[in-house]
Amino acid sequence: MNDIAGPIHHAAAKGYTSKAEMYARGRPDYPPEILDWLRERLGLEAGKSVVDLGAGTGKFTRYLARTGARVIAVEPVRQMREQLAKALPEVEVLEGTATALPLPDNSVDALTCAQSFHWFATRAALAEIHRVLKPGGRLGLIWNMRDEDIEWIGRLSEIIAPYEGDAPRFAKGTWRQVFPFEGLTPLQEDHFHHAHTGAPEDVIINRLRSVSFIAALPADEEAKVVAKMRALIDATPALAGKDEISVPYSTVAYWAEKIA
Repeated sequence: MNDIAGPIHHAAAKGYTSKAEMYARGRPDYPPEILDWLRERLGLEAGKSVVDLGAGTGKFTRYLARTGARVIAVEPVRQMREQLAKALPEVEVLEGTATALPLPDNSVDALTCAQSFHWFATRAALAEIHRVLKPGGRLGLIWNMRDEDIEWIGRLSEIIAPYEGDAPRFAKGTWRQVFPFEGLTPLQEDHFHHAHTGAPEDVIINRLRSVSFIAALPADEEAKVVAKMRALIDATPALAGKDEISVPYSTVAYWAEKIA
């Protein structure tokens, strides 16, 4: 079995292959309200089926499983699939990409992309998503975002920004260019607020080391980035010497319905 199923962005291919375990530890969860959102906006319940596309290590997949729906996780990176299968043995895990979903036409009630759609935001991907959704099926796009209005969070972003290169990111907004899309209703939007709480090593260091373009750096360059993060932590009273901290996040969730 290949590490990567089909062509994906080089930063994702290299970074997520090498840092799958760190991704599982460092990435934040989602707000508890997301479960009601999945039930109300996407109609998920027992007897329904949902695909988690670009499922990664299953951070979002576990919320889908709690709705009672049948969950199919599709992920191109082998190391990510292994982490997901270990954490959620009840979920069906398939190798695939956004433009080559291993599913029949009109076969699922919903499809979600959590922290992933910006990687494959093309009309070809939307056409493939449209193909597998049943008539009236729902598409959900979900992102967690750090609160950049807090000074030290903004400074963390400044540390990693020089390494971004051409990596797609939600904040760049280029993913929006594929909408509107014929066959889907206009996107509707909901917002939630929560916090990622834990040891600074996990919620800051490991979180940012799991960012694709940081994870893909040579070891010596990554070490320099980590050193800058640690220096910022030591120089910030809200962080220095703390065993546990909370990083504020907002979650934005979009949804649309297949109409043709």
